[in-house]
Amino acid sequence: MELTDISWRKASGSGENGGDCVELADLPEGVAVRDSKDPDGPTLITTRAHLRIAINTARNQS
Repeated sequence: MELTDISWRKASGSGENGGDCVELADLPEGVAVRDSKDPDGPTLITTRAHLRIAINTARNQS
């Protein structure tokens, strides 16, 4: 999947210090997730439902 023409936004839960930033981009059938410090690095593509589960699981682990 080509991800060059999508609009990335910083996740609302990312840290304000600039170090722990996750960016998200809406896709027709899901969402793309990347590390803002490494925009050319790997990108996770998943469904919104699976991302929601991952976020809720991470919240419950802390």
